Amino acid sequence: MEKEIVIINGTGGSGKDTFVSFASKYAKVFNFSSIDKVKEIATMIGWNGAKTEKDRKFLSDLKSLTTKYNDMAFNSIKEAVDTFTNSDDEVMFIHIREPEEIQRAVSAFNAKTLLVKRVGLKNIESNYSDASVENYNYDFVIENNTLEDLENQAKDFIKELDK
Repeated sequence: MEKEIVIINGTGGSGKDTFVSFASKYAKVFNFSSIDKVKEIATMIGWNGAKTEKDRKFLSDLKSLTTKYNDMAFNSIKEAVDTFTNSDDEVMFIHIREPEEIQRAVSAFNAKTLLVKRVGLKNIESNYSDASVENYNYDFVIENNTLEDLENQAKDFIKELDK
């Protein structure tokens, strides 16, 4: 398998991390989130790791500020892609919410895009990042109905990447 970079997105609770975990059964996976550094800063200034609507808006706003200030999130993605490129991992999943940031990553890294949806799950609308999840034309859309089905879709997805 050639190395593949996949931008993964979905509203909170849709099953993105579970999908990546299942995919790691079928390929060597490198998993990274564009908000990891933002969470580090947020923790330093008092964020306790919660994911309430207020917390989600805070993280979204902080990511926006650091992007405008020094493009921190995208620079951290570039560093992670370099690490992935020099590893024996086969598939890199990058979690990105904002459509314009997804497009930047697609262009910069020739990435594919994947949306994970969960039937009956309400989209989060309290902040720009979460509210924009479905505002992109993804290459792949996964419907998370059951864990068994999600694992089968992860297996099929890895096979599709290997074509």
